[in-house]
Amino acid sequence: MQPDSTDPQPEPAGALSAVPAAGARRATPVSGHLRFYYGPMDCGKSTLALQVDHNHARQGRVGLLLVRMDRSGRPQISSRIGITRPALEVGAEVDVRELVRSRWARGERVDYLIVDEAQFLTAAQVDQLAELADDSQVDVYCFGIATDFQGRLFPGAARLVELADELRPVQVDVLCWCGQAARFNARVVGGRVVREGDTVLVADTETARGATEGDDDVSGSGTVGATVRYRVLCRRHFRLGDLGTTADVQGQLAFA
Repeated sequence: MQPDSTDPQPEPAGALSAVPAAGARRATPVSGHLRFYYGPMDCGKSTLALQVDHNHARQGRVGLLLVRMDRSGRPQISSRIGITRPALEVGAEVDVRELVRSRWARGERVDYLIVDEAQFLTAAQVDQLAELADDSQVDVYCFGIATDFQGRLFPGAARLVELADELRPVQVDVLCWCGQAARFNARVVGGRVVREGDTVLVADTETARGATEGDDDVSGSGTVGATVRYRVLCRRHFRLGDLGTTADVQGQLAFA
């Protein structure tokens, strides 16, 4: 006997296997996101960090602003266009998980984190941020420079590249003196690009608050009384150490 063509036909095995049942969807844990926004100096990372915080706060979310060694020398996120917001300084010894959990213990909300100068975080602190995103549904937005003055990844930036859900270059053009796109941060001492010295040296266009008159070596490079500047260069001129005809450019980072 031939089956009636109007009879329901059996579904192919596994036809709907890619669509979980409602109960299975509810059982799937919700995770926060760990994002890393990166770029060279002057590309607007801190400005973007403050904008992201503003947008979330407008929607009623409560965030925590963190910073590691802001250029101003103060516990704040500061943009070179003049916008600043108070922030919590995160030293190398700080456990970011405990920092957030202590807020929760006091009955305060923390829906998201804004972390500026994230390249200076330790690898362990980046792991802690990932744990907060995965296990506590905290959205984490990190902003920082990817590579140091030698063109190598900072430890914190390297770990973020390894763990972040999203890597987003900041889309603001920064130009080398030659007019090409620049993404390397060269350290300049006495008008010359240097390749050796301390990896971490916070500097700004004003006299650094951490240095005083008469310091023998503020550069960490063994150069007594020298002024340290940072210049953003394209790869070719970074590789050649070529600063163009004008070594000092107004608005570039300096440490006197």
